[in-house]
Amino acid sequence: MMECVSRLESLRRMVSGDVEAPPVAKLIGFKLAEIEQGRAVVEFKAEPRHWNPQGTLHGGITCDIADAAMGMAYASLLEEDDNFTTIELKINYLRPVKQGLIRAIGTVVRAGRTIGYTECEVTDTEGRLVAKAASTLMTLR
Repeated sequence: MMECVSRLESLRRMVSGDVEAPPVAKLIGFKLAEIEQGRAVVEFKAEPRHWNPQGTLHGGITCDIADAAMGMAYASLLEEDDNFTTIELKINYLRPVKQGLIRAIGTVVRAGRTIGYTECEVTDTEGRLVAKAASTLMTLR
């Protein structure tokens, strides 16, 4: 008989390494570092291979790790059989990044029955704010 595991518990197993990370995490190289109800922390090591033509971290990667943090924070509140999709995403870039550990801290601001709203702060190795993101998500039942 298969064990029934909640969304939050499954994400906790991802943090511990007992559950495999999603393919996009492997492709880009980020990992879920912390998870609790309504909050997720994604970590990413920026390296020269992630640079844009200006020699800084590509904005798409910054946006992707913010989206991942917000999505996992939202998923932590869902029922086992529910799913979700991002329906709107906005990001402001506040400081360029070249290298080092980047942390995206996603939090759920509001989780309604169908629509949710999340925010994310992305910080660099020194803890400085490098980007701020927000997303609207739709729960699919």
